[in-house]
Amino acid sequence: MFLSLAAALWLRVDARPFFQGIDDRWEASFNVPAGGGVGAGSAGGFVLLLDRLGGPLGLVLPLALTGCLCVYGRWRSGLFAATVCVVSNVLVVLPLKQLADRPRPPHPWVLVNDGSYPSGQVFTAVTLVFVLAVVVFPDRARRWWWPVAGAYVLSMMGSRTWLHAQWLSDTIAGALLGAGACLVLWRLFAPMLETEAERMASDSLWV
Repeated sequence: MFLSLAAALWLRVDARPFFQGIDDRWEASFNVPAGGGVGAGSAGGFVLLLDRLGGPLGLVLPLALTGCLCVYGRWRSGLFAATVCVVSNVLVVLPLKQLADRPRPPHPWVLVNDGSYPSGQVFTAVTLVFVLAVVVFPDRARRWWWPVAGAYVLSMMGSRTWLHAQWLSDTIAGALLGAGACLVLWRLFAPMLETEAERMASDSLWV
């Protein structure tokens, strides 16, 4: 998280930081001939789906999860999910976007707003898969969930650069910030989640 903050400060004072060359070469590797674009078929449809999942729908899903958890008496897990997926996005990603004020790559293939750094879509992907691991899957099931979660996050990172919507370093920063926020908040919410687990085991969630 501190590295991502340092990079945001660097971008604020230097429009071409030392890692811009890597970003330029990575972005150029996804260039297509004139008239190209997202494209049709399964690949184009998949990256567009990821774009939607990383956008507003990416915030609707955790809110829906929060509501379901609360309905079943798991309001502590619901509060954890909303804090990690929604509140941290507002308190971490948006201020850093304003601080870095980094322009997007030229000619993005999808509609984007201002501020390329860090990637909010990747941040949202990381926090969502982490919350699902904590509040949905038992310990024994997380062994197979983490590879699936990792593949989803990497796909989201790749899709953002493939769509020319963000630089490679933006996606890396989004992943690091998301993981850092998840670990910090998981530690803070651990006593509440342990209490909920004990109540679930004794069938006394509503007591």
